[in-house]
Amino acid sequence: MNETRQQAERARRAFLKLSTSINRTAILKEAAAALRQEAGSLFEANARDLVQAQGKIAEPLYKRLVLNEPKLRDVISGIEQISEMEDPVGRVLEETELDEGLILRKVQVPIGVLAVIYESRPDAGAQIAALAIRSGNAILLKGGREAAHTNAALGGIIRGVLEGHGVADAVQLVSTREEVAELLKMDDLISLVIPRGSNEMVRSIQKSTKIPVLGHADGICHVYIDEFADAGKAVRVAVDSKAQYPAVCNAAETLLVHSKFSGRETVLQALREAGVELRDSGFGSEYLDLIMNVRVVNSLDEAIDHIHRYGSAHTDSIVTENQHNAQRFLSEVDSAGVFWNASTRFADGFRYGLGAEVGVSTNKTHARGPVGVEGLLIYKYHLIGDGHIVATYSGEHARPFLHRKR
Repeated sequence: MNETRQQAERARRAFLKLSTSINRTAILKEAAAALRQEAGSLFEANARDLVQAQGKIAEPLYKRLVLNEPKLRDVISGIEQISEMEDPVGRVLEETELDEGLILRKVQVPIGVLAVIYESRPDAGAQIAALAIRSGNAILLKGGREAAHTNAALGGIIRGVLEGHGVADAVQLVSTREEVAELLKMDDLISLVIPRGSNEMVRSIQKSTKIPVLGHADGICHVYIDEFADAGKAVRVAVDSKAQYPAVCNAAETLLVHSKFSGRETVLQALREAGVELRDSGFGSEYLDLIMNVRVVNSLDEAIDHIHRYGSAHTDSIVTENQHNAQRFLSEVDSAGVFWNASTRFADGFRYGLGAEVGVSTNKTHARGPVGVEGLLIYKYHLIGDGHIVATYSGEHARPFLHRKR
């Protein structure tokens, strides 16, 4: 048996323990404290990664690679927020009295062993690990090679806390692409794969495994400025959606402007002053940079059609003072996040109050949008009887079910 399979089996055993009797809240509180205490060593590890990556990776990836005090503060705050959540494992979602003394319960449980592959952003590893711990899942993390030192430092701190509770293998690091390729074949041990990274990487993983994959391949987000938009709000939303931090999947890539909106040049000038290069082609491109496509449309219908043709069902926003148009946009745009008078950059697990996220899903099964704790849980059924048998409810004199919700 090779090491990668042994690693997955250790994760499976850790999951079975973590999901039952372990104090997951204590682990999270201790992990947050340990990360704060070891901040210096984390910054040193990150500095080594930054030196080695300088000039060797694209600028958007390099920006994501940075782990500084504000980013670490957000990570720790997110873990503390997650630790304060009510423990979701074992929560009874529904209870039905099928008959006297025969009770059916729908109970929330973890998914199992998660394999998460992500590029750059080392802070994502700590956030994802915290969400896995809160939801009782074990996790195998494969970060980018460019963040090897930072990932190892973060993983070591969290594993040290887990080891004190007898479940160190609930969070493990995977170091090579070859190991990932092996994990993708282990549908008997791995329950869910979550890729975070380039379009090419995500699509490659989707094609390489029978294991369910949760994620999105592109982040092609739109801001539509309606003819009834307030010019001030239009400037604020457009600039923030594109320029606040362009190297992420929830940054807007296309601006749609109604032909009758009188403040068009004001918005475009504000974008230029923010350093944004404006283009009138390339729709469907994910730049992750200070580049934005602009198109003038003649109606709300044309804007919605454009989004459905070129978008990736991630996040799209309308700026308007017309409630009817806003409600149509919210109802008709088929994306994981649909906003009104708000920046697309709000599409984030921390900002949604989820503590953090394992990623943004454009799937339409199980979980959609920023995926936090709830998206890492599934359910099973508990049936409690007293010698009940199906024969009682079959045949000519079948006893009827009550199906009474409790």
